[in-house]
Amino acid sequence: MKYLSFLAILLACNATPKTEAMQSAPNAAGSVTTTTKMDSIVPPQYADGKLVTITKTDAQWRKELNDLEYDVLRHQGTERSFSGDLWDNHKKGTYICRGCGLPLFSSATKFESGTGWPSFYEPITKDCIAQENDTSAGMTRSEVHCARCGGHQGHVFDDGPKPTGLRYCIDSASLDFVAE
Repeated sequence: MKYLSFLAILLACNATPKTEAMQSAPNAAGSVTTTTKMDSIVPPQYADGKLVTITKTDAQWRKELNDLEYDVLRHQGTERSFSGDLWDNHKKGTYICRGCGLPLFSSATKFESGTGWPSFYEPITKDCIAQENDTSAGMTRSEVHCARCGGHQGHVFDDGPKPTGLRYCIDSASLDFVAE
């Protein structure tokens, strides 16, 4: 257990701070798309066959995230549809968790869902995403979290395109984008 705690602390300390990694570039529509440097991707690490998780205090999360990111990632909030900087991003690259840098989705699996949020038909790997039932808002949905830091990403629905038939409807505020 001490070994896992040490690894989690080491990963958290070695993660590239978002303020150093963030870049802004205008997309085709002229709005700003958030991108990060390749070194901000923090690949998954495993111990005893399980993904090593990251644990931070509420104060650490508040220091690292802006108000919207904090609300979405730590309190299961959501951004207004068509308001995020990544829903209309058409560049090739990798979408990573804004909380910890874990690669979550590839641009190769992104599709236009018409919802106003980035939508994907599958994650990069099944073990990078955790799911749980969400019965808020008068409906039952499957809530999607980053498996490493527990950050809320959005929801997954069974109305997506082939080959999976799934639609991972994800908040831009919970993601960073790393262009190829």
